[in-house]
Amino acid sequence: MVDPSVASTDLGGPGGSSRVRALVVDDEPALMRVVAAYLAREGFDVTTAADGREALDRAREVRPDVVVLDVMMPGVDGIEVCRQLRTFSDAYVIMLTARAEEIDTLVGLSVGADDYMTKPFSSRVLVARIRSLLRRPRHGSGLAVGADGSDTSVTRRFGDLTIDPEAREVRLRDRLVSLTRTEFDLLEALSSRPRAAFTRTQLVERVWGPGWFGDERLVDLHLGHVRRKLGDDHTEGQYVRTVRGVGYRMGPG
Repeated sequence: MVDPSVASTDLGGPGGSSRVRALVVDDEPALMRVVAAYLAREGFDVTTAADGREALDRAREVRPDVVVLDVMMPGVDGIEVCRQLRTFSDAYVIMLTARAEEIDTLVGLSVGADDYMTKPFSSRVLVARIRSLLRRPRHGSGLAVGADGSDTSVTRRFGDLTIDPEAREVRLRDRLVSLTRTEFDLLEALSSRPRAAFTRTQLVERVWGPGWFGDERLVDLHLGHVRRKLGDDHTEGQYVRTVRGVGYRMGPG
């Protein structure tokens, strides 16, 4: 339900009426209220949920733009919520975990989250990370120019792999490959300049935005998911190749 103590205000988007819908999910009432109240003060339209089942119900009702999701909850935990959420929503998901070492495991599960934060965290940092995600293009936004000025309306081919930036589709031997938003954005960035080596910092700036600050290992982990979905060998990838000491590039077309 919408927290009655939380007000919603305009974010000053196009026409001054754009309002970002945020869903905050945590079984700790005090933390949930603090996060919800802070996001509301920052101009978000906030809905809260105290457990996984309620979170999925609220997500279907309010269609949030971003979900702040605790991992450890009784019953349906955050991992399962994220998995189910990805079947009907393209909302940005930031997962909250109590231990830093859990992040590798969570990302390794490939549940489709866009970012991860460790408790305790600063509400100001959380908002900064959310705003960084919101600056990224949404599916169907119709944007035809990449962040570096590249034309994203041209279909790109690398052997049996086809990347259509405008439709945000990836096909391998005519089979549609299901990628999360972050996975697609990383692949789109690499394919925008074939054979050019990108550092992790460059990929972070392209995908998460120049104002993002966090663990650059997320690049490695998300690209690991992309490779598995493409059937790519991590040591000598046909499509996504590691450039030792630098970062990544697309393989020969």
